[in-house]
Amino acid sequence: MFRRKIYNKLLEWKEDSQGRTALLIEGARRIGKSTVAEEFAKNEYLSYILIDFSTASKSVRTLFEDISDLDYLFLQLQLQYKTDLHERKSLIIFDEVQLCPLARQAIKALVKDHRYDYLETGSLISIKKNVQDILIPSEERKLSMYPMDYEEFLWAVGDNTTAKLLEQSYNAGKAVGDAVHRKLMRDFRLYMLIGGMPQAVDEYIRTNNFRKVDAVKRDILNLYEDDLKKIDPTGRIAMLFDAIPAQLNKNASRYQVSSVLEYERANSVLELIAELKDSRTVLVSYHANDPSVGMATNKDLSKFKLFLCDTGLFATLMFKDRDFTENEIYEKLLNDRLSANLGYMYENIVAQTLAAKGEELFYYTMQNVNTRHNYEVDFLIARKNKVCPLEVKSSGYKTHASLDAFFERYSDRILKRYLIYTKDIGKDNDIQCLPIYMTMFL
Repeated sequence: MFRRKIYNKLLEWKEDSQGRTALLIEGARRIGKSTVAEEFAKNEYLSYILIDFSTASKSVRTLFEDISDLDYLFLQLQLQYKTDLHERKSLIIFDEVQLCPLARQAIKALVKDHRYDYLETGSLISIKKNVQDILIPSEERKLSMYPMDYEEFLWAVGDNTTAKLLEQSYNAGKAVGDAVHRKLMRDFRLYMLIGGMPQAVDEYIRTNNFRKVDAVKRDILNLYEDDLKKIDPTGRIAMLFDAIPAQLNKNASRYQVSSVLEYERANSVLELIAELKDSRTVLVSYHANDPSVGMATNKDLSKFKLFLCDTGLFATLMFKDRDFTENEIYEKLLNDRLSANLGYMYENIVAQTLAAKGEELFYYTMQNVNTRHNYEVDFLIARKNKVCPLEVKSSGYKTHASLDAFFERYSDRILKRYLIYTKDIGKDNDIQCLPIYMTMFL
């Protein structure tokens, strides 16, 4: 069990809710939802029952077909799971609840009964076929879970001080120094390569072998692709997923659907993209047609970029054409000596970091009417009543043509401008230059 930040949010829910709501933890498969839910149950309740609907017996599933007699339901659960339930001191976990929609629908009556607390975990939870025949309970509060962020990764490898020191440096705007920065960048690239999937992190800690870590990540990617093929048996969603690294490598202003699915355009696959987003395996960044505080109401659904939910998985998907990714490639990536342009890998980690902080992802493109040159602001985040544009670079160069062009057009809407790059913290006039490992403090 790795230390996860979501645990504190579970504590807050338990204290604030007092049994008046159930909590649904949504997220991609293999990110640790079940693990943290059971750890929470063990530590915070007198007893608990975990119903894993991926393995639950038919007799357990049929209990939720008729919930008119809750006394009978609870008696049967205690008998089946050989666990005593205690009023207001026990938790019932519905694990992989999307596999038993009637159990999710039962939450309304169970919460109203108020005897126990209820925690649900689910993947692909919003996909239409999982909810089309049930009444979604209004008593259900949702909480998104993501792969381990950089601070959680540091905790996992036994480092409890670096993140605190980085935050102090960020708040003070003080450089950490060349020697320290080089080590920090190498450590952060290690995180980018391994990623935040708990199984991959555990394999790295146990074996210190990139090839074995890569095998774990390939298993997860295969699992995701199998899930996507269940959603869409035609295989189109899986093809869109597989092409993410290649699409980002093109450095185009949007995901070019037609180059992946022949005869298709972005407008014709909006439903597929929505299902891909619901799967939580990818992050979708939409073009902000009007880059202001109300970006969510002005996003262009047909103009988007796709990122993987985990940059470690992204590193493996980049080399999917091989049976495995050689240790040598990992070593070169780790030491920043691979010849491939890795700018898109840095974009993916920024997208992952912002999403884990609860940010909705937006970007912006514009063209100089005189030179016909295209400029792209990689990410936009809203702060107060303004926006903050972010330009991401895989180098240490302080060039920021896109930030400058954006400033010329929207100076009255900007709170701060950020250049995310690979050098130490600094400033270039009014632009805050941040090493990529400080993105988590934005």
